[in-house]
Order: sequence, then C-alpha cells, then structure tokens
Amino acid sequence: MIKQLIPTLFFLLMCTIAGAQSQRITGRITDINNQPVAAASIFVQASGNGTKSDNDGSFELQLADKDKQFTVTAIGFESYTQIRHAGNNYNITLQPALRNLNEVVMVGTRSSGRTRLNTVAPVDVFNIAKLQTLAPQNDLNQLLQYVSPSFNSNRQSSSDGSEHIDPASIRGLGPDQLLVLINGKRRHTTSLVNNQGTVGNGSVGTDLNAIPSSAIERIEVLRDGASAQYGSDAIAGVVNIVLKQNTHQLFASTTGGITSRGDGGLGQLNLNYGTGIGKQGGYINLTGEAYYRDKTTRAQNNNLIIFDQSALNNFFAYDFANDPAASRKYDDDMLKQKGLKRDDFNFQIGDAKIKNVATFFNLSLPFNSGRSEFYSFGGYSYRQGEGFGFRRLPSDPTVNVYSIYPDGYQPNTDSRIHDRSIAVGLKHKLGNWQADLSNALGDNRFDYQVDHTVNASLKAASPTSFKAGGHEFLQNTTNLDFSRRFAGVAAGLNLAFGGEFRVDDYRIRSGEEASWKNYALVINNDGTVSNPSGLAGGSQSFTGFSPENAIHKSRNNTGIYIDGELDVTQKWLISAASRLEHYSDFGTALSGKFATRYKLSPVFNVRGAVSNGFRAPSLHQQYFSYVSTDILPDNTLGQSGFFTNQSKIAKALGIPKLKQETSLNYSLGFTAQAARNFNISVDGYLTDIKNRIVLTGSFGFDPNGNPVDAIQKIINPLGARSARFFSNAVDTRTVGVDVVADYNIKSGDNSFNASLGFNYNKNKITGNLHIPDQLKGQEQIYFSPNDSVLITEGTPRVKINLSLTYGYKKFSVLLRNVYFGEVARNSFPFGEVQVHKGKVVTDLSFSYAVKPVVFTIGANNLLDVFPDKQIYGNSYFDVFKYASVQMGTLGSFYFARVTFNIPTGKK
Repeated sequence: MIKQLIPTLFFLLMCTIAGAQSQRITGRITDINNQPVAAASIFVQASGNGTKSDNDGSFELQLADKDKQFTVTAIGFESYTQIRHAGNNYNITLQPALRNLNEVVMVGTRSSGRTRLNTVAPVDVFNIAKLQTLAPQNDLNQLLQYVSPSFNSNRQSSSDGSEHIDPASIRGLGPDQLLVLINGKRRHTTSLVNNQGTVGNGSVGTDLNAIPSSAIERIEVLRDGASAQYGSDAIAGVVNIVLKQNTHQLFASTTGGITSRGDGGLGQLNLNYGTGIGKQGGYINLTGEAYYRDKTTRAQNNNLIIFDQSALNNFFAYDFANDPAASRKYDDDMLKQKGLKRDDFNFQIGDAKIKNVATFFNLSLPFNSGRSEFYSFGGYSYRQGEGFGFRRLPSDPTVNVYSIYPDGYQPNTDSRIHDRSIAVGLKHKLGNWQADLSNALGDNRFDYQVDHTVNASLKAASPTSFKAGGHEFLQNTTNLDFSRRFAGVAAGLNLAFGGEFRVDDYRIRSGEEASWKNYALVINNDGTVSNPSGLAGGSQSFTGFSPENAIHKSRNNTGIYIDGELDVTQKWLISAASRLEHYSDFGTALSGKFATRYKLSPVFNVRGAVSNGFRAPSLHQQYFSYVSTDILPDNTLGQSGFFTNQSKIAKALGIPKLKQETSLNYSLGFTAQAARNFNISVDGYLTDIKNRIVLTGSFGFDPNGNPVDAIQKIINPLGARSARFFSNAVDTRTVGVDVVADYNIKSGDNSFNASLGFNYNKNKITGNLHIPDQLKGQEQIYFSPNDSVLITEGTPRVKINLSLTYGYKKFSVLLRNVYFGEVARNSFPFGEVQVHKGKVVTDLSFSYAVKPVVFTIGANNLLDVFPDKQIYGNSYFDVFKYASVQMGTLGSFYFARVTFNIPTGKK
C-alpha cells in the first residue's frame, strides 16, 4: 500500500509545481508602538503559501488568484486576518496577546496555523522566556515541574548517575516513553540507565537540563500518544522545544540563591544574543550558560559513626536494634577522646553538587527570494557532578582499609558528562509543496570517577581515587519530509509524508583495573572461584565497569509515514496518520492514529483521538551490564549485578529475551473560550501498555531475604551476590484527566493572569505477570513489590498548579501554589510500603523593571514544606530522613535575580 501511495503523491507534487498564477505583495508588520515584528508568520489558507517577516517587519508573499485573505501570527500577539484589496502593499499592526492558549503550535500537527484551542489533541505551551524572569526555578526540569500538572521530575539522592541527570516523565509513565524534539527534530536520549530504584527505574530518558533555558522561546507539551506521527518513544507524548529566533537583542541574567539551611548555594549566568543575517530575514541566535549548584545535606543527625572497630562486631544490631541513645553517647565519647566533633563526620544525603556550562545556537539563512532556507541548531553541554554513596564503617573490614580510613569514610561518585548535538537542514518550496531535508546528530557521554574510597581487596596498597569507566550513546537521524495544503479539497486538506533513517550506537567503556577487580579471589583446586577473606573488590560505592561489561553495539531504524488533516467543513476537522518502522534488531511495526475535532459553536470544541504505538527496547536495556554496591534483600550492603538477557546466567535462570512494548491510547475532551479572556480545556485519557519493560528483583535471595545457595554459586564468581535483568514482565493501564484554564485581564496600568492546571492520573498493573514456567514460584523476585509500587504509586495521583501574576506599571508579583498529591514508596528491600501525604508548595517572587533591567527576588517553597518523614524501615537505620518524592528534599530556597534585555543595533 505504501509503495502504491508514494507514486500518487509524487504525481500530485509535479502537477502542483506546474500550475497556479500568482501575484507578489509586500508589506510591513509592527506592534502597537510602531516597532517592527520580526519572524511573524504570514499564511494563506487557500493556497497554502506562506512566509515570515524580516528583522524590520517587512515581508513579500505570493498570492494566487483564488487567495482572498491571509493570516498573520506571531508569538505574544493576537492572530490577525487581512482581507485582500486592490493594492500590492499592506501595513499591519498586531495587538498584544491576552491569551497564551491561542499561541500557534508546531507539535501534534503538520498544518500551519493550528492553535492550542483548535488542535485535535491537547497541547500545553509554556513561555520559558517569561518564566526565566519571574520563576524561582533555575533549570528546565524544575521549571516544567512547577508549571505543568502532568510533568514530573525530582532530584535524586545516593543513586549513582540518576543524581546527575534528573529523570522526567509525563502522566506517570516512563521517561523512555516520552519523546523530546527540538524545533520539531528528534533529540537524542542520554546514555544513562536509571537503575537505583528511582522513579523510571530501568528506563532511559532525555537530559533536558543539557539545554540552556535562555536558548528557549517556548516549550510545547503534547499530552497524547504520537507514535504514528513521530515514531517510537512517543507513547506518553511529546515535548517540543522551540528555540529563540529574536534578533538585535542582548539578554543577560544572573541568579544567586541559597536554602534556608545555608546549603545548596546556587550561582547562574545566562547570556543570549541574536542578530540578523542578510536581507531575506536570516538570523543567528547564540546562548551561553554557566550554572553552579552546591550540595545539600538532609540526613538524620549522624547516627552512623563508630570509631573503635573492635568495640562492635555488628554495628547495625547494636546501634539501633538495642539502644540508639546509648550508641550515640558511645559515639560522642569516642569523638571526644580523639578531639573531634560529630559534624566532622556528616553523612551526606541530599542533592548532588553540580557544575554545568552549556552553549547553544539557532541559525536560519533564507535564500532564493525566500523560497529556500538553510537552517541549523545545536549545542554543547559539559557537567561535573559530585554525589555521595553510603558511609563505610571502620568496624567493617570487608569494605574498609583501617590504615587508610581509621574513622571510616563516605565515598564520592563524580560524573563528567559531555552532551553534544547539531542539526542541519534545507527547506525548499517545490511549487505549493514544502520539502524539508534534515540530519540531526546527538551524543551523550558519561564518565565516572570515584573519590574518597578504597578497593578493600588491595588492603593498604589501595588507591583512594579510581577512574571507573563510563557509557556513551550516539544517535543520527535523517529526515525527508513533504507537506502541502490543498484548499480545494472540502474545506482544506493538509497532507504530509516522508521518511526517516536513524542509527543508534551504544557503548560501555571499562574502568581502570583496580576500580573493578577483586584481588582477594582465589581459584580452588576444583577450578571454582572463592573469596576466603571476604574482602570486597573494586572501588567502593561505585564499582568500575569491567572488561566483561564493555560493549559496543549499534542498530538502524527506517520509517515512512503519511499524515493528513482534513477540514471536512469549517466546523469539522479529522486527522489520520500511519507510520511503518523497521528495526534492524526487532523487525517491523505499524502504528496508526485517528483524531477529530468538532466546533459545536465558535467558542466550544469537542475532540478525541485513538492511536496505537510501540517502543522497541533501547540498546541500553539490551546490553547494559554492571556490578554495583546496593542494599541487598538480606539488609546488608553488597554487590548487585545487572546482566543482559543474552548472558549465560540469564539463560541458566530462564530469563526470556526482550521484545517491544505496544500501546493503545484513547483521549476525549473539549476546549472552550467561555469569555474573551477566559479559556479552558478538559481532556480525559486512557493508555494501555502491553509487555512493559521493567527491571526484575534480585535473584539470589528468596522473598524473605535469605540467600539461595544454588544461585549464589552461579553469581558469586562474577563478583555479585544478586542478579537483576530487564524483562517484559507486566501490562499497565493509565487513566486520568487534565484540566487547563487561563484567565487574563488588562486595564490601564494593571494586568492580571490566573492559570490553573489539574491532573488526575492513576496507573495500575493489569492481567497476569508474564513469567516463564521455569520461574513460577518466584513471582515476587521476577517483579518485586518495590518496582510495582514505583509504577503504580511512585508519582502523584493528583497534581494541581495554580499561578497568579499581577502587574502594575513596572512592578510584578508571582504567587504560585502547587499541590503534589500522595505517593507511596518502599525505599529499601527490607522496608515497607509507606504512603506520603499530599503537600502544597508555595512560590512567591517580586519583580521591578527599570528598562532595560528587571530586578527579581523571591522564594521557592516559601513555607519550607517537606515530604513526610520516612518510617524507620525505609530510612536505612534512620539516616534517610526524607525520600525524594513529590517536591524533593530541598526545603525553602531564596533567590535574587537581575535580568537585562538590551536592544542592539537597528531592527
């Protein structure tokens, strides 16, 4: 069918090129202050012709004989429709937009001119440039966390790489079920597998914080399944980041802040500059960002200090099972004898220390009288992170070298993350067709270094710093797209089709030998391997990747799609898309989507959609293997191994090979413009996912935490006491509703905006566990209760965002309350499920503008709200006071910001 369709579309293309007489018109677009509006879109619905205004607001456009009117849109302005008259010149004045819900969107549609209120699927639009001035948040994940009710992202603690790249998701689904685009082009994911029991456990996401917020004009969040439109990974939805195009403007911002506890100090510098190029509306926009965030400490009061290794053979049993108060007095006595104080030995649990520098660019070079355009965008980000592992006690000789650390130690896991991307493309008008050829290359490299640690098996010869290796993911995507509007088909047909070829490349690099090797292992006479001394090998806290973990794999994906939107009448719109994709390692899959929108009145629309999708296992999930230090089911720190499904141990246990996830998405809702300044949208949704990829529990122990000797004999020679794998273990269902409302009013020098976002989201596991027959009886190991809780209750079931903004002349104030609903968490294998009650977080900021400078002060979490304290069983012997759920564990954060917007040169 696809092969028959392509020649037909090609024939339509050739016929269109040959036809249609036209007339060239000119004009200039300005605002109410007679200032030029650059990059405004001028679009003719009848013929499909369009262009953009130059830096001075001028434009040229071809009108066909049948074109009776054209529409002008620009970010921050009301849409304007101009009736064609006898002359050839048009001077158009745009009015400032009072309703951001009417911004034209790029995502979820390939038809120009669709707005948030008339799309067939729900799309949120967030003005990042405005948020960056007023909001207390300073990175992209947190900005979205506090304005989008369906978006969730929290900073993690003591979770290896997940401390340095924050996982993010929408509607409570996995980070790898959310597709990220930049300027409509696919963004690469990270090389990191989240594997330390955080939300999104076992998934691979996109590092949004590698993109400087000052490079972004707006973010569009499509809250609907879109695999048929954009390909695999779009099961939950799509985030499209639209980069700035402004010219002759210098933006600079500096922010400083600190928490109410005197830690977590922040310093940030943002620079953005745009300038025009040529006489046909070209531009280049450049961004630089430097960011520093100090660590925070949110541990309990240092209960894990024991200095006399001979005093206690079993620290845990004494310190908390018997008498915590007596053990604390014992610790204090030991400190006093050594002339030390308790604060010298803080157990660091909180946000990691982060240093980040990033640069981005966005380039457009129109030529051929505006009929062609060369474009490019991309950037580079370098991040250093410092996270903290569990404290090693001087009384435990298996993990400590007493001569090096007589008082014990807490290891640091340091990251070096390079994120690089570049996209280049060429757009060209072929008659009434728009062709777009592009290539996007992205790479994420993550290197680990472990400091303040030892390899205990080396004893006194051990280094205290190790290069532990790392991982890297590269993705190259080539697209060829064609689109055209047919005005004569019903009330208008927009047709798009094209193809994509993508190459994924994943590798793991081994660390230096001492970072992973156990020098205490001996080979017995019968050829078996044992560890008679019991000394742990490798760098403590984060064991280096070994040569057995090192791997280099790649695959390719070819896809073709067709996407149409038909205005059956002026009131009724239908949309359909189909996509055929072939993976070199997972075969072929076909996905489709049908959506419709009907205008019951000029101010009330109903809309709905149904689609299916799929997601092939990532290369990371297929080939990631690693042995790390973790809390084991027997309530001890030990080595936990992740093994591939192709490994010998997987085959010995009967772990099946991975296959793709499949999904069905349904949505139904309405949009209404209840009054001139008030808009509301309500959308219900249901998403069924079959064969969802999750991490298994820890094989090697029974459900009661007792070692299973038969399995231990297999995995112990591999340097591990437990083994985990990826599996298609469960089916899930997600149901919910989104409500977005916006009210704006302006009267004289006064302006007021109220924005409300509401999300109710329920995830549940459906059907039976997909467990092989040979593993029957080990259901709680194959899919652990911990991971079940993370999926079903790990993100808030209810989230509400209410923002109130008031402006008077040069003064503005933002008051925002975010309700994070209750969540459940089982933090450790020996813990129990704990429900954390819902909480309200209040943000407040004040701004004063003295052109071209804006001064802002304020606070995030003004009332110092924290999640509920963890119950004892989930607190790792009373150390982890709070779990990183809901709003995280930062507490009150105060900030001051100075922002400059300086016009430069002639517009």
